[in-house]
Amino acid sequence: QVQLVESGGGLVQAGGSLRLSCAASRGTFSSYPMGWFRQAPGKEREFLAGVSSVGGSTAYSDSVKGRFTISRDNAKNTVYLQMNSLKPEDTAVYFCAADSRSRFSVYVRKSRYEYEYWGQGTQVTVSS
Repeated sequence: QVQLVESGGGLVQAGGSLRLSCAASRGTFSSYPMGWFRQAPGKEREFLAGVSSVGGSTAYSDSVKGRFTISRDNAKNTVYLQMNSLKPEDTAVYFCAADSRSRFSVYVRKSRYEYEYWGQGTQVTVSS
């Protein structure tokens, strides 16, 4: 089983930046498409960004495009989410996810149902 641990969340003022990290253990991280999601209270889990395992393709939701950047370091078994120009509406619990069923894929997974493994989440709070 793949274990994912997020870190880097916290409290930041509007306009500020945070970088989230997601460290993976077990499994073959480099072969998995990876994604970042978030969930605010009373709302469904929302796709934010994804990265393929082959070719480095990325995709973003319209709500974060141009502000957030996903990247991966296969040597460190870690995927990152750089978040800039944060807004109060970005406040949520942020999750990383791994799709271990689509190994060595050129595609970016955007649906939460395509991801098999999830981290425990890290809270991001943006104050106005």
